Amino acid sequence: MTDEHNLIEKVRIMDAARIDRALSRLASEIVEENQGVQDLYLVGIRRRGVPLAERIAEKIKTLEGALPYLGSLDITLYRDDLSTVGASPIVNRTELEVDIEDKNIVLVDDVLYTGRTIRAALDQLMDFGRPKKVRLAVLIDRGREHRELPIHADFIGKTVPTKKSEIIKVMLKEFDGEEGVGIFERAE
Repeated sequence: MTDEHNLIEKVRIMDAARIDRALSRLASEIVEENQGVQDLYLVGIRRRGVPLAERIAEKIKTLEGALPYLGSLDITLYRDDLSTVGASPIVNRTELEVDIEDKNIVLVDDVLYTGRTIRAALDQLMDFGRPKKVRLAVLIDRGREHRELPIHADFIGKTVPTKKSEIIKVMLKEFDGEEGVGIFERAE
C-alpha cells in the first residue's frame, strides 16, 4: 500500500458531482447491457469497490424500480503479492447474499491498473460457484499500457492515462471524509 503522507496531489480529476454522474452513467449502461435487473448481481471489491457498488445499486433502483443483488469480496488471501502485504494481513468478510450460480455478475472496483486485483477477485468468485456471466465496472481505468494480465473493464467511469510513477487516489466519504479522484506523486 502507499504511504499517504508522502503523496503530493498533482491534479484533481473528479469532484463529488463528476463521481456521481459517472456512477449514474455506469448504472444506466449496466442495466442496458443486462436488459433490466433480472439475475443482476453487483459485487464490490473491498475496500472502495463496495460503496461504489452500493451507490450504483441505488441508481439502478431509481431507474428500474428494483435493487439488483448486492455483495462484496475481500480478496486479501487471493492476492499474488500476499507475502508483501505483511505477516498478519487484515481480512474482512466476503458477503454474497445469494448464490452466484447462473447470475450476471458485475464486479465493481475503484481503479483498474495492472489487472491483478481483478484476477484475484475472479479466483475468489469462482470458489463460490459458476455465474452465467462476469463483467467488470470501474470508476477509473488507468489504461491498457499498465495492464499485466489480459483483463479489461466492460463499464468505465473515466479513462485516465497515467505514468507508472503516478498514483490515482479515489477518495470516498465512507473512508476519506471527502469525495474526489486525484492524480498523486510521491514526494521526493
